[in-house]
Amino acid sequence: MKAVLYVCIVLIATACGNTKKSKTTDSPHQERKDRVEVLYFHGKQRCLTCNAIEKLSKEVVDSLFAKELKEGRVIYKTIDISEKENEVLADKYEVTWSSLFINKWKENKETPVNMTEFAFTHATGSPATFKERVKKKIEEQLK
Repeated sequence: MKAVLYVCIVLIATACGNTKKSKTTDSPHQERKDRVEVLYFHGKQRCLTCNAIEKLSKEVVDSLFAKELKEGRVIYKTIDISEKENEVLADKYEVTWSSLFINKWKENKETPVNMTEFAFTHATGSPATFKERVKKKIEEQLK
């Protein structure tokens, strides 16, 4: 049973683009005001769950935080870690495959929250739970 679980994890990691990291000069942190950044990292190859994480997190941000997006208080970024220009950002967050972060920036200090494990657990099996938790985390970070 443990062997089967291990093989499944390895296959998911491989399918989700567990690829070489890349480099960036275009950081999503260029704005200097207080904000919440929702960062979805992915590789070249993506599985069903990886695509669901991006789709659902983007839906939450676009539908529930449209005003905050327009004001720059919430920022959503999709970052392809297989692209060379994104290496610095991938290294900063220690990302080697699909990952979801919801980060608070207050007075130029970042408080990162890694939501990856939660995202992979809920994005395909319980999307309503996924969306609700992402919504709550963004609301908490906006305070």
